[in-house]
Amino acid sequence: MTQFTLADLEKRIEERARASAEQSYTRALIDKGAAHCAKKMGEEAFETAIAAVQEDKSRLVSEAADLIYHLMVLMKVRGVSLADVEAELDRRTAQSGHAEKASRPKG
Repeated sequence: MTQFTLADLEKRIEERARASAEQSYTRALIDKGAAHCAKKMGEEAFETAIAAVQEDKSRLVSEAADLIYHLMVLMKVRGVSLADVEAELDRRTAQSGHAEKASRPKG
């Protein structure tokens, strides 16, 4: 089992964000802005969903990795850290999923 973590991915994205767009796909994505990054993440989410239904486990793993990477690039562009998301997940786990969902604003 690998020791690679989402925190490692966040660090790698931060490092690659400091490179030039010619050297780094991550930097090229960031330079195109949040809307482009969101579109890419949406494409990866769709591909992940298709893989979950129609393809084998290895394809799902590959697409899930793409999705997580693109989500974390989008988070970087929008100034959201992994710690921010972890704090929100921690807050949510203090109650049942049904209760947490019911507590969200409607709309």
